[in-house]
Amino acid sequence: MKRAAFLLALAALSTGCGLRPVYGGGTSGATATFLSSVAVQPIAGGRTGWLMRAALADRLGETEGNERYRLEVEVDDDLTGFGIRGDTAVTRERRTIRARYRLVDNATGQVVLDATAGSDAGIDVVSSDVATLAAEQTAAERLTQVVADQIVGRLSLYANRTPVR
Repeated sequence: MKRAAFLLALAALSTGCGLRPVYGGGTSGATATFLSSVAVQPIAGGRTGWLMRAALADRLGETEGNERYRLEVEVDDDLTGFGIRGDTAVTRERRTIRARYRLVDNATGQVVLDATAGSDAGIDVVSSDVATLAAEQTAAERLTQVVADQIVGRLSLYANRTPVR
């Protein structure tokens, strides 16, 4: 009896916690509508910039003609060797991708969100140059996906916390 009363009281308290789903309403919800109104600008940075733009465009589901906001992104891709052996050969590398992004309201030109995202990965340097290069490229592909997820997650929170104008 006491246990049932405790669970009932706990259930009553949890309903007033104020949590609500970010993607409530599915594809017609406020967050999804907001994300589809963001146009990703071209991103400098060669292959990494191209990968980042493709990942963001895929996640945002941008549509032509419905661009209330524009997303400006600057990508920094760094590959650093460490784990140096006695003969000065590098045995391990770290690839780091950082992105500074700004969400700009097209109507006013005002920057409404300015933030950064980033991730890194370790890469073993092996005797085969081809294998090492493939590992570096795979790391770049994976890291751009991770950083794009971080950016879209932050944009979703912004959309969820900002009243619709």
